[in-house]
Amino acid sequence: MVACHGTRESRSAQAKRSSVKCAMDSIKKSANRPVLEGITLEAMVTRLAGDIGWSAMAAAVPIRCFTHDPSIKSSLKFLRRTPWARNRVEALYLDLIDRRID
Repeated sequence: MVACHGTRESRSAQAKRSSVKCAMDSIKKSANRPVLEGITLEAMVTRLAGDIGWSAMAAAVPIRCFTHDPSIKSSLKFLRRTPWARNRVEALYLDLIDRRID
């Protein structure tokens, strides 16, 4: 594939451009969702644990702090240090909120 200035674009550059496009698409999709601003991680985990339970949380986000002796404290400690897991818990929370609204 030829880039803007007549040079050949490598496959890795194509992949990067494709992943940026996918990221932009997900940002557009999430624009319709409620904003998490003002909602603490503790509030999200507490509500999820109360509404769907630890086993459903573990099925959706398979992390040890949800599967083995789950607690709010251990979950918060792990999620604050692990961005990918936090993102999945936030998405799970947003899905819960979306289902409540519909």
